[in-house]
Amino acid sequence: MLLKIMKIGSILGALAVPFVKNDYVSRPAEMVVPAKQTLYDFKMKSLEGKDVDLSVYKGKKVIILNTASKCGYTPQYGDWEKFYEANKGKVVVLGFPANEFGGQEPGSDNEISSFCQKNYGVTFPMFSKVVVKGENKCSLYKWLSTKELNGWNDKEPSWNFCKYVINEKGELTHFFASAVKPTSQEFLDAIK
Repeated sequence: MLLKIMKIGSILGALAVPFVKNDYVSRPAEMVVPAKQTLYDFKMKSLEGKDVDLSVYKGKKVIILNTASKCGYTPQYGDWEKFYEANKGKVVVLGFPANEFGGQEPGSDNEISSFCQKNYGVTFPMFSKVVVKGENKCSLYKWLSTKELNGWNDKEPSWNFCKYVINEKGELTHFFASAVKPTSQEFLDAIK
């Protein structure tokens, strides 16, 4: 019995790692390599199936989140909606549902849209479900996590609700792990 409890404790400890990570990285003063692309080079599909040219966000800071509806971090939808409402004149939040972490986003685009609106009143732009990690990740997440493309960062999302911060010129400036919220000091410092 004790051995069974210890095994369960080990499993729970391993699963908790993504939940306690509070790391972030920011772009060095000088880029490691010249960026080959900016955010404005991408077009993505909205949850409603419409093509969105991300250049429409020129002149604003952009926060990109990989989201999930059945995760311990799902309540962050409410945190990010509140942040978006308070700052949407100068900062936009973009949500990209993904199912790579524990199968925690199994729904269709319609189901995701309904869930976000009904449970959290999400009004920030949400996009069609994408792959954010591994060999088959979408072009936007390839750019976000490939140093040769963005100039400095190679961090993929480590779990749901990781954040990438893009400046007003479309350049990637910061990566934040799941536990960082819009009220976290390191995040607030990044968007000054």
